[in-house]
Amino acid sequence: MNDAPQRSFQVSWDQFHRDARALAWRLAEAGPFTAVVGIARGGLVPAAIVARELDLRVVESISVMSYDHTVQQGPPKIIKAIAPEIAAGQGAGVLVVDDLVDTGATARVVRELLPKAHVATIYAKPLGRPYVDSFMTEVSQDTWIYFPWDLGLAFQAPIAGGKG
Repeated sequence: MNDAPQRSFQVSWDQFHRDARALAWRLAEAGPFTAVVGIARGGLVPAAIVARELDLRVVESISVMSYDHTVQQGPPKIIKAIAPEIAAGQGAGVLVVDDLVDTGATARVVRELLPKAHVATIYAKPLGRPYVDSFMTEVSQDTWIYFPWDLGLAFQAPIAGGKG
């Protein structure tokens, strides 16, 4: 069986910003939160946007690596831990933000560290949905998302496979 993504979804900066702000609207009702933790690297941009929208001044990060510049996912590894004062209450009042939940591997690691935190992502795939409390947009499991920081301006072939 081929597990490689079969579809691609390209997200522009404008769309990503709109989606992050829309998530913040949803999260405003789930709070109040005392801090936001962005999961590096992809969660840092939406965490900053959500922190601004919710007026959160305590912004922390955790770095969990599960991709190695390919579409292959390996076991998650914490490369940068959360500050002890944020982790002290098991995540009570803490909002954790990431760009995407795919299989849920990264979210599970963070949930073990902060079981009382509210975990939110911009995009969610079906296998990862059970590991987050909030998300903005669901995409199919076989979709690879190209975030704005992954893209440059270039020709895009039509979906039907023509040359333009």
